Amino acid sequence: MAAAGGPGPTCVLGIDLGTTSVKAALVTGTERGLALAQSCSRETQAHSDSPGAASQGMEQDVQKIIRALNECLAALPQQQLQQVTHIGISGQMHGVVFWKSDKGCKWSESGPGPAFEADRVSHLVTWQDGRCSPTFLSSLPLPQSHVSLATGFGCATVFWYSKNRLKKSGFPVHLLPEVGDPGSIAGRTTCAWHGIPQGAKVGIALGDFQCSVYSCLTERTDAVLNISTSAQLTISMPLGFQPPEAPDPSSAVTYFPYFNGDYLAVAASLNGGNVLAAFVGMVAQWAQELGFQVEESAIYPRIIQAALAQKHSKLSVQPTIFGERHLPELLASVSSIGASELSLGHVTRALCRGLVENLCSMFPVQQLQELGVSRVLGSGSALARNEVLRQEVERIFPFPVLYGKDVDAAVGAAMVMFHSK
Repeated sequence: MAAAGGPGPTCVLGIDLGTTSVKAALVTGTERGLALAQSCSRETQAHSDSPGAASQGMEQDVQKIIRALNECLAALPQQQLQQVTHIGISGQMHGVVFWKSDKGCKWSESGPGPAFEADRVSHLVTWQDGRCSPTFLSSLPLPQSHVSLATGFGCATVFWYSKNRLKKSGFPVHLLPEVGDPGSIAGRTTCAWHGIPQGAKVGIALGDFQCSVYSCLTERTDAVLNISTSAQLTISMPLGFQPPEAPDPSSAVTYFPYFNGDYLAVAASLNGGNVLAAFVGMVAQWAQELGFQVEESAIYPRIIQAALAQKHSKLSVQPTIFGERHLPELLASVSSIGASELSLGHVTRALCRGLVENLCSMFPVQQLQELGVSRVLGSGSALARNEVLRQEVERIFPFPVLYGKDVDAAVGAAMVMFHSK
């Protein structure tokens, strides 16, 4: 994608604070367009138990997330960081974190220069949080939006805290941020940071989903299939499309605001690579209960190899162990079980097929065809490392599937900063 004309930035840092990892990407602008110069990612390992929230709470330690961010920046070339003029930021959507007044961070001297650390902040309650039951959500005011309210959404979580933990009732509207245009400037860096000059412009926070799509979507006839921790199937709606005024809680497709007044139609499943991870964890636990110690990292490649040997499986797996936003109480199931198809290979093949079929049940192929989709851009960590999953994608979708245009929210955030200038 070519850079916009005019005297824009020449080096932009894109930062994505994801659900399981942090990524930083340096994108440079040349006469030929934009190019990824360097990138670095670090797993946050930030999951934290949620006291008093049973098994429904999903929280992360903010200090560990910031620590991973500082490690990413420390690993990037100082010489290129010194050329950064703008910073674009995206992060996992829908969650919420609280901090005390202006004491959300503190600066300390460490390594090559100053770095900030989280200070007097709550845990991050993520988009995966399940404490807001359907009964609780139905008690809340109807949103003045085409998007339905769901557990894990920041505002719903604030309502939950208001009812269960905070002293005062009602919604603290003053906590909500002002909404600005993508690419607009929120402020400037107050001091040098890992070599990034003081005064570098920082863009307003952007949704990681929109930035991910922005990094790879070039044609309106493309559908973007991303399978990472969760899974999404996305297309760009026609020019001038406007979503309905009221939400439809039963709809599996949501319309997300995109850039330049456009909208994305999104089937966002809560079940993706996390289901495969849960399956691997189950196999490891069974092995342990039988007296064997097998590392999960060794199990994954073996079950994929076993599934590659089984081209077909009559097993039918509905893999929705995490429910779906439009059906929060949905459970998983296995049917059509035959005695000859109980191997790990058969089960893994059926599980991978079920993940793709679940997305297609949310956004049917016929509907994609009616909207003019001509090809699918496949991306995401789970899809990249799982050949069986790719085979099932190519079997189920009647479109050419193109790999290699991986979605990258950090790169997308940087691209937005370039193109807004």
